[in-house]
Amino acid sequence: MAVTGPDFIALQVRDLEKSASFYEEQLGLRRAPAAPPGAVVFATTPIPFAVREPLPGVDLDEVTTPGLGVALWLAAEQPQDLHDSLAASGTRILKAPEQGPFGLSFSFVDPDGYVVTVHGTA
Repeated sequence: MAVTGPDFIALQVRDLEKSASFYEEQLGLRRAPAAPPGAVVFATTPIPFAVREPLPGVDLDEVTTPGLGVALWLAAEQPQDLHDSLAASGTRILKAPEQGPFGLSFSFVDPDGYVVTVHGTA
């Protein structure tokens, strides 16, 4: 049930193609062959990095808190168990567990208001 550490980093951006082009052209990153809808994933190691469209409810033009545009993903061996434990403790769950391109994942809000997504490692 324990989180094993950072596993994917994505920045929520206003203009996906403009941002993806910046990271390609200015930083020399190369696109990975596959990405979920609404995102561009780069072939970075050891942790994949991406730019993505904002999650529902995020208006980047109204952001006043640093970090709000950053999506933090953490890997866990048993994400369903972790979800159940967090929900039972009263932690606010934003997105219920569902299968996606990175396995079973869910999102919650930490005590400071940061959104954290957890996904399975198996």
